[in-house]
Amino acid sequence: MIFGVEEKPLARTLPPVIALALAAGVGLAFFIAALVRPPELPVDTNPAPLAGHTLCAAVVVTFLSDEDMRAALPAFREDPKARRVFVDPPSVSLLAVPGTDLKAWALQLHARFRTERVSVIDSDTTAAQLKLTAPPPKCPRAGEY
Repeated sequence: MIFGVEEKPLARTLPPVIALALAAGVGLAFFIAALVRPPELPVDTNPAPLAGHTLCAAVVVTFLSDEDMRAALPAFREDPKARRVFVDPPSVSLLAVPGTDLKAWALQLHARFRTERVSVIDSDTTAAQLKLTAPPPKCPRAGEY
């Protein structure tokens, strides 16, 4: 006895094949993205001395007195945008978690603390201060050289 094999039309076979290929492609894309994503930077918001650190991407909050600075330190420890906190009386230098807009954060901090000055350290600012004709070395993702 010979059994006939039913042939499926291409229109019924093609959509599952395309869906499987797309799913495999999306899975591969997520796998590759996970491999090339840089490792998470450590977060330590306990205040540390600024001495010995050269910052290239930070927000610096300058206070009128050391007492004002010390009173504000707990707020910096709890700020979700802060990754590292460095003190150098009467100022606090803050390294941000990756993806933080430093200029917008500086404006928020200035409004929050009503301090004398809040400034942003970035490659453009550094080049202008040092009067460099060429751009300064690329700032590492960690925010300090």
